[in-house]
Amino acid sequence: MSEKIGQTLKMRFKRASKRVQNLSSRPSNDLLLKLYALYKQTIEGDCVGRPRGGLRDRAKWKAWNAVSGTTEFDAMTQYCDFVDHLVNME
Repeated sequence: MSEKIGQTLKMRFKRASKRVQNLSSRPSNDLLLKLYALYKQTIEGDCVGRPRGGLRDRAKWKAWNAVSGTTEFDAMTQYCDFVDHLVNME
């Protein structure tokens, strides 16, 4: 069952996408991979294909693939909550 994504969540996601770029310190690579995976899952859906490229590209693919099957609504909500957590850690 897919959940309807409301305008409020869409606006929250858009704001979170901007806020994450303005963090005062760079998150660890693991945290960045989690952000990347949730963002890609929200925007593009499930990861398809096989990993390609170097270590960086493979790590990004692996992180995104780990959240495959997550609904757009859940991925968007998790992304926003995670950005809020990062902002509050500063």
